[in-house]
Amino acid sequence: MTSPAKFKKDKEIIAEYDTQVKEIRAQLTEQMKCLDQQCELRVQLLQDLQDFFRKKAEIEMDYSRNLEKLAERFLAKTRSTKDQQFKKDQNVLSPVNCWNLLLNQVKRESRDHTTLSDIYLNNIIPRFVQVSEDSGRLFKKSKEVGQQLQDDLMKVLNELYSVMKTYHMYNADSISAQSKLKEAEKQEEKQIGKSVKQEDRQTPRSPDSTANVRIEEKHVRRSSVKKIEKMKEKRQAKYTENKLKAIKARNEYLLALEATNASVFKYYIHDLSDLIDCCDLGYHASLNRALRTFLSAELNLEQSKHEGLDAIENAVENLDATSDKQRLMEMYNNVFCPPMKFEFQPHMGDMASQLCAQQPVQSELVQRCQQLQSRLSTLKIENEEVKKTMEATLQTIQDIVTVEDFDVSDCFQYSNSMESVKSTVSETFMSKPSIAKRRANQQETEQFYFTKMKEYLEGRNLITKLQAKHDLLQKTLGESQRTDCSLARRSSTVRKQDSSQTIPLVVESCIRFISRHGLQHEGIFRVSGSQVEVNDIKNAFERGEDPLAGDQNDHDMDSIAGVLKLYFRGLEHPLFPKDIFHDLMACVTMDNLQERALHIRKVLLVLPKTTLIIMRYLFAFLNHLSQFSEENMMDPYNLAICFGPSLMSVPEGHDQVSCQAHVNELIKTIIIQHENIFPNPRELEGPVYSRGGSMEDYCDSPHGETTSAEDSTQDVTTEHHTSDDECEPIEAIAKFDYVGRTARELSFKKGASLLLYQRASDDWWEGRHNGIDGLIPHQYIVVQDTLIS
Repeated sequence: MTSPAKFKKDKEIIAEYDTQVKEIRAQLTEQMKCLDQQCELRVQLLQDLQDFFRKKAEIEMDYSRNLEKLAERFLAKTRSTKDQQFKKDQNVLSPVNCWNLLLNQVKRESRDHTTLSDIYLNNIIPRFVQVSEDSGRLFKKSKEVGQQLQDDLMKVLNELYSVMKTYHMYNADSISAQSKLKEAEKQEEKQIGKSVKQEDRQTPRSPDSTANVRIEEKHVRRSSVKKIEKMKEKRQAKYTENKLKAIKARNEYLLALEATNASVFKYYIHDLSDLIDCCDLGYHASLNRALRTFLSAELNLEQSKHEGLDAIENAVENLDATSDKQRLMEMYNNVFCPPMKFEFQPHMGDMASQLCAQQPVQSELVQRCQQLQSRLSTLKIENEEVKKTMEATLQTIQDIVTVEDFDVSDCFQYSNSMESVKSTVSETFMSKPSIAKRRANQQETEQFYFTKMKEYLEGRNLITKLQAKHDLLQKTLGESQRTDCSLARRSSTVRKQDSSQTIPLVVESCIRFISRHGLQHEGIFRVSGSQVEVNDIKNAFERGEDPLAGDQNDHDMDSIAGVLKLYFRGLEHPLFPKDIFHDLMACVTMDNLQERALHIRKVLLVLPKTTLIIMRYLFAFLNHLSQFSEENMMDPYNLAICFGPSLMSVPEGHDQVSCQAHVNELIKTIIIQHENIFPNPRELEGPVYSRGGSMEDYCDSPHGETTSAEDSTQDVTTEHHTSDDECEPIEAIAKFDYVGRTARELSFKKGASLLLYQRASDDWWEGRHNGIDGLIPHQYIVVQDTLIS
C-alpha cells in the first residue's frame, strides 16, 4: 500500500505538471487571439485606406471640374473678342503666348486630376479590396494550420502525462514489492532464530519419554521455515518483475520527456514563426503594389509634391514582413516566448534521471536506435523534397504578388480628347480578364502551397520527436553503439559489397547503364524520374542485386540518374570532406584554368586512395557525358549544378547561395580538367572509367595502359590501303572533341575533317588526321552520307 506521504508527493508532481500544461494551453489560446487581433487590425486598416482614397477621388474630381470651369471661363472670354485679327496678332506676343500656355496647362491639370480620380476609384481601391479578401482567406487557412499544430502539441503533452503516470504506477509497485520482500526476509530470520533458542532451552530428560515430542516439534519448525522460504522466493520473483517494469517505464518516460521538450521548442521557435509568415503571405507585397500605384500617380501629377511624398515612399520601402513579425513577437514577448523545459520528475526514491542501457534492456535500446536512424534517414530525404517543392511554390506565389504593375505613367500620356484617357485607364492592371486569370492562378497555387506546408510541418514535427529520442539513445549507448547506429544511416542504395570492390556497385552499374544507353538523353540528371522506380532500383541494390545488369534497356533513364545522385547525397560523409572546403573555395578564385586545376589537384591528393579512385571514375564519366551536350543539353556547368549539392555540402555558418555558386564552379572545373586533376592509372592503381561505361583495372604491369581500342582490333590488320586498286578513303566530320588515351588513338577537335580507311571493329575506324594514322572512335564522328550507306 502507498503511504500517505507518497500519495501526497504524487499529487504534488501531477499538480505541478497540470499547472505547467495549463500555462502552455493559456499561451496557445492567447496566440490565436493575438493573431485574430492582428487580422482585425489589418482589415480595419485596409477599410480605412479604401475610405481615404474614395474621398480623395471625390476631391480630385471636384478639383478637376473647378480647373475646367476656370479654364473655360477665360477661354470663353478670349473667344468673345470681336476683333479676331487683333487676337491673332496678339498671339505672337510673349505675354499672350504665356497666357495661352497657362490656360492649356490648367486644362492639362484638369485632365491629370480626372485621371488621378479614375485611378483611385478603378485601380487603387479595388487593389485594397483584393488585399483584404486575400488576407482574410489566408488567415483562415493559417489559423486552421495553427490549430492543427496546437492540437498536435497538446496530444504530445497528454502522451507525456500518460507515460509519466505509468512510470509512477510501476515504480510504486516496485517499491511495494521490495517492502514485502524485506518483510519476508525478516520473518525468515526471526523464525530461524526462534528455532535455535528452543533447541538450546531443551534439557535432556528420560530419552524414552521425550523422543517423540522432540521429533514432532522439529518437524513443525522445519515446515514453518519452508513456508517462509517459499513466500520469500515468490516475493523475490515479484520484486524482480516489478523492478524491470519500472525501469522500462522510466525509460519510456525519459524518451517521451525528451521528445515533448523538442516538440514544444520546435513549435515556439519554428512553427509560430512559420505560422505568422503564412498569415502575412502576400500582404506586404500586395500593399506595396497598391501604394506604389498611388505614388506613381502622384509623382506624375506634380513633381512639386515630392517633398510630401518622400515620407510615404520611405514607408513603402520599409514594408517588410520579417521586421513586422519581429516587432509583433517583441510586443507580445510573454505570449510567444518558449516555456521552460519539462524537467524529469522522479518518483520517490528513484533518482536515476538517465536512460538505463544495462541488460536486459540494452539490446532492445540498440535495436530501437538503429530503427530510429533508418526511419530518420528516409524521413529527412522525403521531407527535404517536400521542402523544395514548398519553397518553389512559395516563390511562385511571391512572383504573382510582386508583379511590378504599379507604374501608371502611361495613364498621363494622352491626347487632347478625354476619351483617350478613359481607354488608357481601362487597359491597366484592373482589366477583368487579367483579374480573373490572376486570381484563379493565385488561389490554386496558394492551395497547393498550404498542402505542402502542412505536409512539411508534420514531417518536421515527426523528425524532431524521433531525432530527440535517437540522440538520447545514441548518447546513452556510447561510442560503440553509436558506430553501429551510423551504419543504418548510410544511404539505402549502398550495396553490401565486398571490401575489395573499390567502386561501389550502385555507382558502377548506374554509370555503365547511362554510358551505354543515355549519353544523348535530354535533361539527364536534371529531369526527375519516377519515385517508384527509384525506390525499386535502390532496394534491389540494397539486397545485393544488380537490377541494371545485362543489355536490357527497359528502365527509365531519369530514374537511374536519380538513383546515382541519391547515392552520393545519402553518404554519411560527402565525397568532398568539409575539412578541405575552404582550400577548394580558394582555388575557385583563380582566373587561370590550368593554375586552378593544379591547385585543386594538390588539395585532393591528401584524400584517401579509395576516395580519389571514385572521384576519378565519376568525373571521367561526367566529362564523357558533357561531350554530348548538344543532344542531352547537359554541358559541364549544368552537370555541376545537378551534382554540386550532392557531392559537396556547404558548412553551417556560410552564405548558402554564394557558396553554392562557388561549389558549382569547382565541380565544373573538375569535370573539364579531370585528366589534369586526378592521378593517372600509373600513379594511382585502381579502376578507371572506360568510354563504354565499364571499369578497367590497372596494376604495376608494364602493360598497364588501357587496351580497349587495341583489344577490339587485335585480329584486324592496321595497315591502311591507299592504292588506287583498293578502297578509297571515306570522309567524316568530328561530332565532339576527343582526346586519345593511347598512342594508337587519334586526338581531334569538334568539326575536324577525318579520313577513314576501314572499320577496325564495331566501335573503331582506322583513319588519318593531320597526317597521322591511328584509331578513330565511331561514336564521335559523322560519316558522309554520300560516301557510305
